[in-house]
Amino acid sequence: RKSKITASRKLLLKSLMLAKAKEEWEQEIVDKQAEKERYLSERITPLHTSGLSLSQLQDLCRELHEKVEIVDEERYDIEAMSGMEGRKKMFDAAKSPTGQ
Repeated sequence: RKSKITASRKLLLKSLMLAKAKEEWEQEIVDKQAEKERYLSERITPLHTSGLSLSQLQDLCRELHEKVEIVDEERYDIEAMSGMEGRKKMFDAAKSPTGQ
C-alpha cells in the first residue's frame, strides 16, 4: 500500500510541528514567569528598610527569620508526607501479587 504523503513531506510536517511545539512551550514558560511575578507582587509587600534604626532592623530580621523557619517547617512536613505516601504505595505495590 502506498502512502499518500512522501517521506520528505512527512519530515517537513514533523519539523514544523516540533517548531510550533517549541514556540508554545517557550511562551508557556514566559507566561508562567509573568504569572509568578504578578502573584508575588500581589502577595508580598516591598521591604522598606530606609530610616530604620539598628534595633528596628534587627527586630525585622528576627521577624523575617521566624517566618522563614515556619515556612521551612511546613515545606519539610509536606515533603515528608508526600515521601511517606510514595514509599507506602511502592511497598503496597510490591506486596500485591500483580505489582512488580
